[in-house]
Amino acid sequence: MPRYHKLGEIPSKRHTIYKKKNGDFYYEELFGTIGFDGMSTLMYHTQTPTQVKEIIRSYDVAPEVAVSKNMKSLMLDGFQIKSHDDYLESRKCILFNNDCQIVLASPNKSLTSYFYKNTDSDEVIFVHKGSGKLRSFLGNIDFGYGDYLVIPRGVIYQIDFDSSDNRLFIVESKSPIYTPKRYRNWFGQLLEHSPFCERDIHPPSELETFDESGDYLIKVKKEDTIHEYIYAAHPFSAVGWDGYNYPYKFSIHDFEPITGRVHQPPPVHQTFETNSFVICSFVPRLYDYHPEAIPAPYNHSNIDSDEVLYYVDGDFMSRNNVDKGFISLHPAGIPHGPHPGTMEKSIGKKETLELAVMVDTFKPLKVTKDAIKLSDGKYFKSWLNKKK
Repeated sequence: MPRYHKLGEIPSKRHTIYKKKNGDFYYEELFGTIGFDGMSTLMYHTQTPTQVKEIIRSYDVAPEVAVSKNMKSLMLDGFQIKSHDDYLESRKCILFNNDCQIVLASPNKSLTSYFYKNTDSDEVIFVHKGSGKLRSFLGNIDFGYGDYLVIPRGVIYQIDFDSSDNRLFIVESKSPIYTPKRYRNWFGQLLEHSPFCERDIHPPSELETFDESGDYLIKVKKEDTIHEYIYAAHPFSAVGWDGYNYPYKFSIHDFEPITGRVHQPPPVHQTFETNSFVICSFVPRLYDYHPEAIPAPYNHSNIDSDEVLYYVDGDFMSRNNVDKGFISLHPAGIPHGPHPGTMEKSIGKKETLELAVMVDTFKPLKVTKDAIKLSDGKYFKSWLNKKK
């Protein structure tokens, strides 16, 4: 959520002379979005951040399409995605359109041998397994199970993992990621009915400054291509910054569910929004308290959006044979709902302990070859009533 934050040391007035104790200059950089009209941060570097020594190579990382016009409901076993030592190699896009890419990753090792910058998209990294530290040129953030790491486009970062067992669910967005407008007043403050507040948003709290020269490899993503740059100055050279454009952490465990007498619609779970899709958090919650309420979700048609649900933990009462790391895709235009028998079983239940992340896109998603490998192809038949 955009709000003012400051880290390190900065001068009292912007765009003015700022010097080190030895008389050398610090170098100012505006890190902004939407031209000069969006969120921005003003950084001060020990060295100029523009020193490109060499461009080594460029290579394509565009998703390989298996089904471009999909109308089949799919269930993918996300934990079957192959692990890799290299962070970028581990990232496998399973679903995408012109607005976003939905990615699974299982990196075995930390991202420390190079730096990464996504100039195409904001990234939301949901940590399903693993813990560690996100390091960026705007500071560091410790993370663990259930954390969303929101990384604006253009942020240069590395990731230190505490172990080799890491599972990430990643959404790349071509448009900026915000908190839902209906949660904010016209000043930008989160309202009392919001399911989270500013205390739950954790910006960088540790700024590492490297006043070093050498050969620093930065892999830059632009238009589904990775460009390998060698910079002469360490990318983490900021001594201070202030502004509104920076990475932050939000834990799914801090999302406070909105409940009612009867079943509430999916928008009450909304956590992030863009102009082309939304991200929702399903968390443990009390069920509806009308005496004749049906806790299971009602059948509904996704006329205007594709629905992707990433199952994290707990008992998913509306689905049969679903495990951690599974991903369901319900394409627009086809009704779906609870599996046979689950509606009846839900009646009288008092709570659910399920944990899941949902992405609803306003344009159809293409299915990649990596996704097809995770599917048994039979899920679309799973609503057939069993013969007695």
